[in-house]
Amino acid sequence: MNPAIALRMVGADFLKIRKKYSTLIWALVLALLPVIIFFLVNAIEHSSSPATHEPAGGTEHFITGLRLLGGLFFGPLVAILIGVEAGTSDLSAGVFRDIVVTGRSRLALFASRVPAALALCWSVIVLSYALILLGTFVFAGNLPTPSGTLILNGLGFLLLATGVLCAVSVGFSSLVGSKPGAIIALIAWQLVAGSLISSISSLGSARDGVLSQALSHFSPVNLNGGGHHDHGGPTILNMSGGTALLVLIAWLVVFLGLGSWRTRTMDA
Repeated sequence: MNPAIALRMVGADFLKIRKKYSTLIWALVLALLPVIIFFLVNAIEHSSSPATHEPAGGTEHFITGLRLLGGLFFGPLVAILIGVEAGTSDLSAGVFRDIVVTGRSRLALFASRVPAALALCWSVIVLSYALILLGTFVFAGNLPTPSGTLILNGLGFLLLATGVLCAVSVGFSSLVGSKPGAIIALIAWQLVAGSLISSISSLGSARDGVLSQALSHFSPVNLNGGGHHDHGGPTILNMSGGTALLVLIAWLVVFLGLGSWRTRTMDA
């Protein structure tokens, strides 16, 4: 397959998931609305009582906004929704068989879903991050603002965290074949089971295999919320950068491998 055909396939997959308006609208709501509410509420509180409420922007609120998008629920939810949509769109629409009989490589059909999902996921995340930066600087008042290094590191972390989870979601949903089942399972693991397992100290180093823990290692802020100024603070678990990177690679290899295997072997 030449690059031109590959680009056309990625573009077609991107268009398919972008035109799934229910998924796109919910992704935008989850990424943008919490950020808007966060800065709006803080701005209203400051304007009504400047003596007791500091300005709504500045470094401290930037860090909180980054936690809101990357460390809690909303960024991961966006990645899961878009990744699952990309992984199951052909099956959900009932067109998988029609595509297969054209003679296209099944592996290529699966592979084109990943960059398409990443492109849409990152577009939404970058838009939300731009809102965080807007609120950070517009409402800063006399508060210090984040450095360029922290801003770039924050963006890099968000792209890494949501990108890995989005790719894993494409692979997992392609393996499962059920959009509702994949969404429920991924949300339950990423936001509930993973945190629970990480809190069980008796598991020792086995907890390093939890995806959210490996991702948190690369955050420029303390996702624990240990303090506003702790933007160089420790992650939840103390693991080396090499271990964290190996965990991310393992998750990607396993689930992208399983997704591609399922796409190659399923009945058309």
